[in-house]
Amino acid sequence: MIRLLSIPLIIALLIGTTSAQAEIKVLTSIKPLQLIAAAVQDGVGEADVLLPASASAHHYALRPSDVRRLQEATLFYWVGPDLENFLPRALNGRQGPSVAVQELPGLTLRHFGEAHAHDHEHEHEHEHEHDDHDHDHRPGSLDAHLWLLPANARVIAERMAADFAAADPTNAERYQANGRAFSERIEALDQRLRQRLANVQNKPFFVFHQAYDYFEAAYGLSHSGVFTAGSEVQPGARHVAAMRERLQQAGPSCVFSEPPMRPRLAETLTSGLPATMAELDVLGVEQKVDAQGYERLIEELGSTLASCLESL
Repeated sequence: MIRLLSIPLIIALLIGTTSAQAEIKVLTSIKPLQLIAAAVQDGVGEADVLLPASASAHHYALRPSDVRRLQEATLFYWVGPDLENFLPRALNGRQGPSVAVQELPGLTLRHFGEAHAHDHEHEHEHEHEHDDHDHDHRPGSLDAHLWLLPANARVIAERMAADFAAADPTNAERYQANGRAFSERIEALDQRLRQRLANVQNKPFFVFHQAYDYFEAAYGLSHSGVFTAGSEVQPGARHVAAMRERLQQAGPSCVFSEPPMRPRLAETLTSGLPATMAELDVLGVEQKVDAQGYERLIEELGSTLASCLESL
C-alpha cells in the first residue's frame, strides 16, 4: 500500500519538474480503464490502450509493439494480476510507474463464492475450455471486474487525476476539475440506475459469464444462473438438457451474452422457450473513447438489463 501511495510523489521526479510542457503518455491495459482515463484527460490528451477491446485480458500474448508501448508510457494502469496475469513479467523491465488499481485504497472488492456459489451449470469434461473473457472464478479468488461498480470508477478517477497532475503540473487544475466533474456525473448516474432497476430486482436472468456481480450487488439484482460453455467444444446433450431445464423452470427470463460474439450454444438453449436474448457490453467493446465513454458503458449496461427485465 505504501508503494502505491508514494507513486504520485515520485512521478514528478521521474518526469522532471522542469519539463512542465512535456506530454504525458497514459496507457491502460483494458478499455474500461481507458474510458475512465479519457474523462480525467478531457481537453488535454487521450490515453492509449494495450489490449484490443475484444481480446482476452487473461490470456493475451504481448507483441513486440506492445512491449515498446509499455516501456514508452509515462503512466500505466492495469487491474492487477488477478485479471491480466500475463503482465507482471512484462512490467519487470518497465521504468515508469505502473498502478494496479485493484490495490487502491478505498475500492470495494468482491471475491467469487460470496454469492452464487451454487448456480454454475458446468459439465466437468468442459470445465477447462476457455471463452474470450475467461478468468479465475474459483471460490475465494478476486472478482476482477471491479470497474463495473460506479463507486470504484470514482476512486480510480481520483487516483488518475492526482497522478496526471503530478506528471503534468501545467494542466493540474484541469485534471482535478475533470476528476471532480466525472465523480459528480457518476453519482447522478448511480441514482438514476437505482431508481430504474429497483423495479426489476426479482426478475430472472441468466448469463454466459459471471462478470456482473459488482453491478448486480450495487443495484439489488441477482442472476439466476451462469451458463458456462467452452468456445471450441459444444457441451454434451445431457448438459444442454440440464441448462434448458433451468430456463424452463424460470419461465419468462432474459439470457445475456457479450459482444462481439454470441455463444453458439445460445440459440440451442433458448429455442422454443420464453427466454429473451440480449447483450451486455462489459468491456466497452462498442464504446467511443471520450469523456462520457465510461458513463455510457454503465448506463447502457443498466438500460439493457432493465429493458429486457421490464419486458418479462
